[in-house]
Amino acid sequence: MKSTIIDVAKHAGVSIKTVSRVTNNEASVRQTTRDKVMVSIEALKYQPNLAARNLATTKSYSIAYIYDNPNAYYIIDMQNGILQQCKAQGYELLIHPCKANSDGIVDELITMIKQAQIAGIVLTPPFSEMPEFIERLTSAKISFVRILSGNQAPDNLSPCVLVNDRQAAYDITDHLIRLGHVDIAFLSGGVGHQSTFERLHGYKAALKTHNIKINPNFIVDGEYSFESGVQGAQMLMKLTEKPSAIFSCNDEIAAGALFASRLMHINIPEQLSIVGFENSPFSRQTWPTLTTADQPNIRIAKHATSMLINNIKSPTIDFDCEIFTPQLIERDSSAKVPSANNKGTIS
Repeated sequence: MKSTIIDVAKHAGVSIKTVSRVTNNEASVRQTTRDKVMVSIEALKYQPNLAARNLATTKSYSIAYIYDNPNAYYIIDMQNGILQQCKAQGYELLIHPCKANSDGIVDELITMIKQAQIAGIVLTPPFSEMPEFIERLTSAKISFVRILSGNQAPDNLSPCVLVNDRQAAYDITDHLIRLGHVDIAFLSGGVGHQSTFERLHGYKAALKTHNIKINPNFIVDGEYSFESGVQGAQMLMKLTEKPSAIFSCNDEIAAGALFASRLMHINIPEQLSIVGFENSPFSRQTWPTLTTADQPNIRIAKHATSMLINNIKSPTIDFDCEIFTPQLIERDSSAKVPSANNKGTIS
């Protein structure tokens, strides 16, 4: 038979209200009492009915994750990270996929949030980068946290978790340069994402540091998809002056570029180095495995959710901002440039 809050209260020798305070993570409970209640919860395998709790009080215990992103691995990691933190703090998670460019999307989302009585929202690009949406959430006094590409919060409207894509892209490009590469191409992600701009900026900054002239033919517009990587690599390798290395804006693009290179009978990394970004499963499932930048999406999502819930519990106007910098992971897809292709001296 399923245990109830009454059973837990009797087992722990405390009141039902005390058990409720513990399951709601209220700070007013003494640690000794909290520990005693938690022992009883574990012993009886008690699971609070979060839906009933939402109905019984005016306070909401539901977090929403609103997203539009073509990268399935990114979405899965974000969902897992948010869900882990929600479970740890006694919140439910509402997952709401939608199209950011749909007509009336902002009105639709504001209505959904109010009707579902959401306590707060986790926003990832492109929604975290939409000024109109952020303004409407702020005006409606809806709590939210933003995950953004950059190294500085754009404002003080919410807690932010920043991903320093620019520095990570610099480090990847610098890695290729120190392997002797001068002719380094860049396969772009979607131009509507700030991460694309930040990664391109880091790529260009590294070339500039080493006094390597930027070749506009080596910068190819695209999307965050496998197909975009295939098309981009095919375009690059048809050039008269070919690159000796390709920096792909994410691992999915890099996997596509690697696939296209094999179709063109180009050996990786002996004839062409290819690197990705994010350290998604794509980077470990290709052959050879991809050099990439490790973006800890689950950890980022958990941290963002913790910041959001803390702000829901203790509202403030001075919001925290945390920065994560993806770290270079060297694998088998990058190697020293073949001596015949080495056209410059690394400074």
